[in-house]
Amino acid sequence: MRRGRRDSRVRPSVFGWRDVLSESLAGMLQRPGRSALTALGTVLGVGTFVAILGLTATTSSQIDTRFNALSATEVTVEDVARERNEFAGPAFPKDADARIERLNGVEHAGVFWPVRLSAEEAVSTSAVAGDRRNQGTADVVAASPGVLAAAGARLAEGRLYDSFASDREAPVAVIGTGVADRLGITTLETNPAVFIGGRPFTVIGIVADTERKADLLMSVVVPRTTAERIWGEPTSGGARMLVTTRLGAAQQIGHEAPTALRPDHPEYFKVVPPPNPKMLRGQVGDDLNRLFLLLAAICLVIGAVGIANTTLVAVLERTGEIGLRRALGARGRHITVQFLAESGALGALGGLVGTSLGVLTVVAVAVVRDWTPVVHPVTAAAAPVIGLATGLVAGLYPAWRAARIQPAEALRR
Repeated sequence: MRRGRRDSRVRPSVFGWRDVLSESLAGMLQRPGRSALTALGTVLGVGTFVAILGLTATTSSQIDTRFNALSATEVTVEDVARERNEFAGPAFPKDADARIERLNGVEHAGVFWPVRLSAEEAVSTSAVAGDRRNQGTADVVAASPGVLAAAGARLAEGRLYDSFASDREAPVAVIGTGVADRLGITTLETNPAVFIGGRPFTVIGIVADTERKADLLMSVVVPRTTAERIWGEPTSGGARMLVTTRLGAAQQIGHEAPTALRPDHPEYFKVVPPPNPKMLRGQVGDDLNRLFLLLAAICLVIGAVGIANTTLVAVLERTGEIGLRRALGARGRHITVQFLAESGALGALGGLVGTSLGVLTVVAVAVVRDWTPVVHPVTAAAAPVIGLATGLVAGLYPAWRAARIQPAEALRR
């Protein structure tokens, strides 16, 4: 073996990470306008993704807050006297409203029940039997004045009946907007009346909306005492009481209400919690999430196609540069890594910008609606990664195409 003899083997070229970053940055800054347009698709896709999930979480939080506020201030009491004693009559006493309203924490309370009408007793605005004009099907509800107050009825026109009308068994009625539309009642200036089985009831108010018991909008509501005089007392188990309380007092009122109503037979009443719409809301929310996530995925696919197309065009434009690099010793994988780094950087940049725009959209909508914005940290953290993955996937084919360019062929172009 001879000393001093140099190794004649050619060392393979090395493409370090610092070189990758610098070359990729130079490639993007060389055509900034095209790079910005390339990243725009990812910006839209990721921004839509973040905005949809953020707005869904924000609205769900608002629904939960609203429901919690209503459920924490609402108590429903049912008459179950017949289940306890088959000979028992209606459980609610005449002064049920006053007894409950004396409890500390109660705001409004009232007894109500659906009036059972015969087949001949239709609701109309005509007193002539068999006259089908302005006649419609509508539920008739007997209710003490406290029910309308507890339901949070908001009037479109007129007023609600009070204890004065109830004590005198006045033939008055309050109708919902749905019933008013069916019967053709558009104004109260003409003192319209509805006829229930031929009996006239002066309409004194039209309810536009309610916080609770939305079925009142499709009902004719008459005073409890008037209904008892005409149709008699409710059948056992048909009556209920709606109670609204101050925040946090509902549970305590639920324990006290049966005893306050009937100290002799508190077991004649059953306290019923408000219906829980969370399951239905969850199903609707899941369907909307799937739909909007599909739209976000479509935006991401469009962004990926844009990145792939632009990167492929860049490969064709930079064929001479690629050939020169290959002639100077760059390997095929070096070219692949460089173009993947460029497309991945554009995707990550688009993901960051899209995440920022999505979060700003959620905050802006929440501010306008006076809501509390909710964006899960996982969503904000995953969005830029999704952008990066989109860029890498979009750059696979152009990078593979660039790596297959032969130096001699590239230099001849």
